[in-house]
Amino acid sequence: MPVPLSPSALSSLTATLRAAGCVFAEDEAALIAATAGHPADVAAMAERRAAGQPLEHVLGWAEFNGLRIAVDPGVFVPRRRTEFLVEQALALAPDPARDDPALVVDLCCGSGALGAALAAALERVELHAADVEPAAVRCARRNIGERGHVHQGDLFAPLPAALRGRVDVLLANVPYVPSEDVPLLPAEARVHEPLVALDGGGDGLDVLRRVAAEARHWLAPGGSLLVETSERQAERAARIIAAGGLAARVASCEERYATVVTGTRTETDQDAAV
Repeated sequence: MPVPLSPSALSSLTATLRAAGCVFAEDEAALIAATAGHPADVAAMAERRAAGQPLEHVLGWAEFNGLRIAVDPGVFVPRRRTEFLVEQALALAPDPARDDPALVVDLCCGSGALGAALAAALERVELHAADVEPAAVRCARRNIGERGHVHQGDLFAPLPAALRGRVDVLLANVPYVPSEDVPLLPAEARVHEPLVALDGGGDGLDVLRRVAAEARHWLAPGGSLLVETSERQAERAARIIAAGGLAARVASCEERYATVVTGTRTETDQDAAV
């Protein structure tokens, strides 16, 4: 049960967070009060937040696409801008009236937020998610539950071979920050989120190259790969995806500062499954 704080206690909590540099101190104080189960928890959570931990790690959850996603310490926090990727993916999902459920794969799944969002929105879905980080896998299993399967391993390696050539929607929220820019990230990300979820290599696109090189072999005819990237990387990302044999396009949402590159398998032959 939430801790009922007096107005003066809530004001004091807000002041503590504001002094620590929290821009939205009043909102954060209300969330902490609504999440804490004991008065001692309020003080401990405020201390952790004031020390610079991400609010989502302090609360133990993040709001994403209308869902409350569990986020453990050390796990990548799902960004609200990535809801645009979910919207793009839903627009490409197969007709729910077809005989088979939509087959969705969520690579670099982190907390499993993207896969969970698609599973919640689609009427019928077979969901597989994968991440190399054990902490992320544990978190994703909590968020996805019985709605799908979560595998631990590097990119496609842990996925069942039976999925090859059958995937309708392939989400790959790969890291895309150039290595030299990682030290410039806010401390909340740089210190408290795993480097493997942030660092995309020299130009930020190294992991995308690995995904794009294999994606066509996993996609069904008409299936699509969707990745998030920065606006300045989008054209290069599109060329990488096109080089992997997919028809690439770029979509942007200025309101959320979000850019998504989609690659679709357009051929109808079976060579992609070989």
